[in-house]
Amino acid sequence: MQGRRILLIVGGGIAAYKALELIRLVRTRGGHVTPVVTAAAKQFVTPMSLAALSESPVYEDLFSLKDEAEMGHIQLSRQADLVVVCPATANLLARMAAGIADDLATTLLLATDKPVFAVPAMNVRMWQHAATVANVATLRARGVTVMEPDVGAMACGEFGPGRLPEVGVIAEAIEAALAALVPTPGPTPGPSPEGEGREALNAPALAGRHVVVTAGPTHEAIDPVRYLANRSSGRQGFAIAAACAALGARVTLVAGPVALPTPAGVTRVDVESAREMLAATMGALPADVAVMVAAVADWHVEAAAGKLKKGRDGPPQLRLVENPDILASVAAAGPARPRLVVGFAAETDDVIAHARAKLERKGADWIVANDVSGDVMGGANNRVHVVRAGGVESWDEMPKADVAARLAAGIADELG
Repeated sequence: MQGRRILLIVGGGIAAYKALELIRLVRTRGGHVTPVVTAAAKQFVTPMSLAALSESPVYEDLFSLKDEAEMGHIQLSRQADLVVVCPATANLLARMAAGIADDLATTLLLATDKPVFAVPAMNVRMWQHAATVANVATLRARGVTVMEPDVGAMACGEFGPGRLPEVGVIAEAIEAALAALVPTPGPTPGPSPEGEGREALNAPALAGRHVVVTAGPTHEAIDPVRYLANRSSGRQGFAIAAACAALGARVTLVAGPVALPTPAGVTRVDVESAREMLAATMGALPADVAVMVAAVADWHVEAAAGKLKKGRDGPPQLRLVENPDILASVAAAGPARPRLVVGFAAETDDVIAHARAKLERKGADWIVANDVSGDVMGGANNRVHVVRAGGVESWDEMPKADVAARLAAGIADELG
């Protein structure tokens, strides 16, 4: 977030107090925050608190003589890199979807030419109401990123989806959205106050594209209580799904058994075994891109109906059966084959050589290879080599969110 500018619109709900912590986290990571507070939000947080933490003026009045003398709402709406609405109440989402501009916050949202990132928080019944469901669908179709709320206990005493996600999760999602923005020179509606042209952002680079991502391990049952598995955390695959969604793609994430929140704007399909993952992945086609990040088990066993017991004859003999090859199946999907098929190769030696062999053997377009002999499968960072038919591009070690953002940008460039 270093040097990036966020326009933070604080909606009027009990979760508004968490906007203060979000400001602190963004600034800790090097970002700048300009707060906008609605009339309802001032019932929960004060402009003084927002100003103190952001070290920025707080804007609240559409008809401010001082600010609007120079059309301040137009300048505010376009000077940020990202507009964040947190918390986004049911009322605010409805006004956004309808294009209503009856206060400073909604006028900014209608006037902005920058990406918008909304973080809903409301009562479970409000979140599940048909009107809210339709409003969220409308906003997502227009390119607004709408995070999925958390499930849990609420201030009203009810339990279910509607809680504001943890502030750290929101900050990471914002960071991924910012990392995925690719600035390009372009025309602006008019000159800046200094009379100079400004850099503009194109429409989301993957808008209108469908991306299928697999992530995490698979669990292959031995009996009702035991299974074969691997150490994959799913973090890299989830980060790639988030980065593609931030670039405007419609993302289907086929996830093995992992304890990770669903990225904003992503449709998630949970599976357990390799065979289930194959069925879900093929069922998600056709797609423009498939990114096969999951660490799929190579073998399964015919699971016992009951728990296997110790015996005098020693441990049971497990007969391993080869699992289906999901990457090869997607690459050979005929008319449904994605235009770009990206596989991953987790290796412990001869990383690039094995990746080149896998590229040819599987029929993929790219292989993203990494050395997992350390703590990569459970860690926060990754160092990868992107192997194509024309050569190899090696990247320095970086956070998995940065790997995801760079890969998503490369995918967008490839599709053109």
